[in-house]
Amino acid sequence: MAQDKPEKKKLFNYLVKFWLIWFMAVIITFVFFIGIVDEWFGSMPTFEELENPESNLASEVYSSDGVLLGTYFIENRSNVNYRDISPNLINALVAIEDVRFEKHSGIDERALLRVAYGVAIGNSKGGGSTLTQQLAKNLFPRGQLNKLQLVIRKFQEWITAIKLERYYSKQEIAAMYLNTVFFGHNAYGIKAATATYFAKEPDSLNLQESALMAGIVNAPSRYSPISHPDASMSRRNLVLDQMAKYGFISEEVCDSIKQLPLGVSRYAQMDHNQGLARYFREYLRGKLRTWCAEHTKPDGSPYNLYKDGLKIYTTIDSKMQRYAEEAVTEHLANDLQPAFYEHWKGYTFAPFAFEQNEAKNEVNHIMNQAVKRSERYRLMKNGGIPEDSIMLAFNTPAEMQVFSWAGDIDTVMTPLDSIRYYKFFLQAGLMSMESQTGFVRAYVGGNDFRYFKFDHVTQGKRQVGSTFKPFLYTLAMQEGEYSPCYKVSNIQYSVELYDGTFWSPRNSSDERIGEEVTLKWALANSNNWISAYLINRFSPQSVVNMAHKMGVTSDIPAVPSIALGSPDLSLYEMVGAMNTFADKGVYVEPVFFTAIEDHNGNTLERFVPRKTEAMDEVTAYKMLRLMEGVVETGTGIRLRYRYGFDNPIAGKTGTTQNQSDGWFMGITPDLTTGIWVGADDRSVHFRSISLGQGANMALPIWALYMKKVYADPSLGISQGEFEKPLKDISIEFDCEKYERDQKNSSGYKSDTDEF
Repeated sequence: MAQDKPEKKKLFNYLVKFWLIWFMAVIITFVFFIGIVDEWFGSMPTFEELENPESNLASEVYSSDGVLLGTYFIENRSNVNYRDISPNLINALVAIEDVRFEKHSGIDERALLRVAYGVAIGNSKGGGSTLTQQLAKNLFPRGQLNKLQLVIRKFQEWITAIKLERYYSKQEIAAMYLNTVFFGHNAYGIKAATATYFAKEPDSLNLQESALMAGIVNAPSRYSPISHPDASMSRRNLVLDQMAKYGFISEEVCDSIKQLPLGVSRYAQMDHNQGLARYFREYLRGKLRTWCAEHTKPDGSPYNLYKDGLKIYTTIDSKMQRYAEEAVTEHLANDLQPAFYEHWKGYTFAPFAFEQNEAKNEVNHIMNQAVKRSERYRLMKNGGIPEDSIMLAFNTPAEMQVFSWAGDIDTVMTPLDSIRYYKFFLQAGLMSMESQTGFVRAYVGGNDFRYFKFDHVTQGKRQVGSTFKPFLYTLAMQEGEYSPCYKVSNIQYSVELYDGTFWSPRNSSDERIGEEVTLKWALANSNNWISAYLINRFSPQSVVNMAHKMGVTSDIPAVPSIALGSPDLSLYEMVGAMNTFADKGVYVEPVFFTAIEDHNGNTLERFVPRKTEAMDEVTAYKMLRLMEGVVETGTGIRLRYRYGFDNPIAGKTGTTQNQSDGWFMGITPDLTTGIWVGADDRSVHFRSISLGQGANMALPIWALYMKKVYADPSLGISQGEFEKPLKDISIEFDCEKYERDQKNSSGYKSDTDEF
């Protein structure tokens, strides 16, 4: 008995120590969790942060018909609601990541015990994190943590997961999770991922696509269907097996779907070099950055285009934009560029059109300037590399990928040769706007934004040639002294200059020299002598004023030569100005976007066209009828005999000095569309007017574009007549009939009596 007392005492002391340690552990654990909640060990996501998890949301650019044209982003991420996600995807995600998702409260004790048992026996299979825990993890900032910080972070994630389960439904948690995870290839969140891999919205995913998406989130790089298709296929099929195992699909369906390919042939990584309207989106970027700097969020900070998830609704029609891009490609790739190569075959200094005795020096100068403007030269120069070493690098062959109309080419050439290679390419710009609203429906700034960043719609200003003549003729029609059928002698006219000398332009054609010709015939055939007559009648400054009233903003020198189109103007300015005729004399500033919303759908600003009256509607209608003559009998007649258009079209071709620039402006009741074609260097051009005129370089693009537009009834573009003015006018636009009536008249009736 005496020996039992020490044993009992030892047992008592052991039990006291055990319970003391146990209570201390409970207290420490309790205090530890209190400390986590009270942020002793670091900040925790607030309720507001749980509601709106901090992330870089991409701003989205939409066409007028609801197509996502592109995004501006640091992380290509856009959020969606649960109702916008395919049920197939939710089932696939739960099957592979957290099959007890609907049953636990953020932490799955059964899964944790399974993991602990696996670790104990050395056979761990899978993790114990729930979808809610993974979402909680995504809400914390990323960064390197030591072991202690990792342990603390894990408990912080547990607390956050419990908060998430308390505040949100399972559906909201699933949507938040899919909005925050990374799917590889610069796609953050399920909306960006489905657009990247399948070019569709999340609610349209079928079963096999959903299984693939659910499989990727575990390891986007390892299971990328682009980089590792075999591993991706195995992972997708594992997801399907899990779905069958847990009753989401039948075994028969599982076996059937596993035989299908990955289906990512439409893969298109979302970046600024891909997709529709790339030049337009780049132009819009500058406009939107200015808008963001001038507008503030509720907290007083300016909007960030790359982080705040703005939604920008543009005037671009995705179908018309595609038709425009196809038309540019079709004409340049199939017709004009091959003709240009053939035209210059065998010429030493091709494609530069200089006199033989000066060609070498001029070409060397152009090439040296191109070298010094290149990004390669700038980076090397800023890096302190000597000039001779830079030039050596430009003359050293290197592997590179270059543009061609047949597709990208992997080749080896010197950087200097690549510059010369790109000098050969003819470029194009196209802008098409809706006549009454000013909405820009199509915008093509160049051949391929990946290789040619310069925008020939808004950035470039080139000599406009005879497309400037309508400004001059507008004055004639406005003054009331002239009508379209008014006749002027087709002889050379001279205009006295300020210094007492005379300006006497030449004509490109000998047709009807010495005869009396109508103004309609003169404009249709781009007659320079009649333009000289009119500029002398109305003065250069009056023409400049008219151009500015019609929306041209560039400085124009008030000299007689502007009558032939010597000013350098942008395609943007020209299309806006020519549209004034279609809009009954009212200039409407081209509109690029209609509304901007925040990421919650709240409208931040709506945009309406700005309009100013430039001329009366009678003058505008006279000009339309004058310009119809260009297509009926003049320089644009190939629209009739080659392309088969028989609807009313008002147009004007333009060809500049040495055929450096080819223009065509085409106006229909609903659309005003302008085309420019030329090379980046003005010294690169066709040597003959037959090949280099606007009717050959630019007009075919307009024809191909409008053929596609008219063939699409969903666009509703009219092929009818131009609307007559409300004011009753008795003007005869058929000049042959007008002349017959004059001859049959018993007395002379002047043109001014017609108005």
